Amino acid sequence: MTGTLATPALPFTGMLVLDLTQIYNGPYATFLMARAGATVIKIEPPGGEHLRKRGDGLRDAVTVPFAMLNANKQSMCLDLKNPAARDVFLSLVDKADVVIENYTPAVMDSLGLGAKVLRERNPRLIYAASSGYGSTGPYSDYPAMDLAVQAMAGVIGITGFADGPPVKAGPAVCDFMAGVHLYGAVATALLHRERTGQGGCVEVSMMEAIYASLASNLGGHAAQDRSVQRTGNHHGGMALAPYNVYPVADGYVAIITSNDKHWDALVRALGIEALAARPEFATREQRAANMTALDDAIGDITRGYTRDALVAHLRSHRAPCAPVQELDDVVNDPHLHARGALRHIDHPSFGSIVVPESPLRFADLPAAPYVPSVPLDHDARDILTGILGMSPTRADDVLSELAR
Repeated sequence: MTGTLATPALPFTGMLVLDLTQIYNGPYATFLMARAGATVIKIEPPGGEHLRKRGDGLRDAVTVPFAMLNANKQSMCLDLKNPAARDVFLSLVDKADVVIENYTPAVMDSLGLGAKVLRERNPRLIYAASSGYGSTGPYSDYPAMDLAVQAMAGVIGITGFADGPPVKAGPAVCDFMAGVHLYGAVATALLHRERTGQGGCVEVSMMEAIYASLASNLGGHAAQDRSVQRTGNHHGGMALAPYNVYPVADGYVAIITSNDKHWDALVRALGIEALAARPEFATREQRAANMTALDDAIGDITRGYTRDALVAHLRSHRAPCAPVQELDDVVNDPHLHARGALRHIDHPSFGSIVVPESPLRFADLPAAPYVPSVPLDHDARDILTGILGMSPTRADDVLSELAR
């Protein structure tokens, strides 16, 4: 069903997505769908979804996250416990391609709106769900926010320094990793439907989605002393060196050598041929076994540089490195802005903010016009008259019923 926000040439054009998701996990998946051309109707309970309700409509800690994840979506407020709202929702389901939610498993079933009920009405429907631990298994009914899943999935256990406490990952990695997988699952299910005519159900568990990201640490776990957990800024499997964050006069620089070519480039750049000739640093395995001594020697050299000078020098020798940037650096990063990955917008509710684009680039296709996130229930009347085809009078009557 083509809506007002779709761009005809984009891959998801013509897809109507009913978005019941909240916070980060599901909203990121539906943001990607919206920016890929889908008509996404964000259906929220009275008062709005949790992330919207955290803010007061002013510039605070939630305005940018909400604006980031809910661009190009229409908004409709439906209390799914209200019979009139359920009727509207089910009428939308009849026309929808995707219903997507990230409630605790069984919430939709408890409302009488689970996958079985909705797919009986619309056999071509893709029903997509994401939760912390999935709909089956002993953890299925555990509450799951990103921090809890980081803890359960081993992310916190491997983050931090060996002599310190476990530390959470800075970003909400479990939420967003699950969101990316959820987008992929929906796209895969739509491809299957294109080939077979059959709808289906897809599910993504946050814990399962993050597991593969532990790859380096799992390699070390399998090959080495299993008491090694937190490796600080070293390689997760403790198999590569130099591989660390090194001090400079005004900050830190990450230096990475994953093979001999990288090591040789670093040796030339820093003029450490004599150090490299020592037997304990002759091979990748020996450098990894003696990483503390190697890191100390390299750190003594890097302290003599400023951050930008060292990065420029190492890059001129093709030695892999990067400055350790603060958030303000990233928000204003010239590369991201040059590529259009970040943009400054004048948000109608939140003022001047920086928001990201979809990382998905479709060659030779125009990007959808960027539409900022809208206030709660902003599009209700248009949805009733446009997508459901109600007369203006009937739409007004229904809106009165929904408000009771």
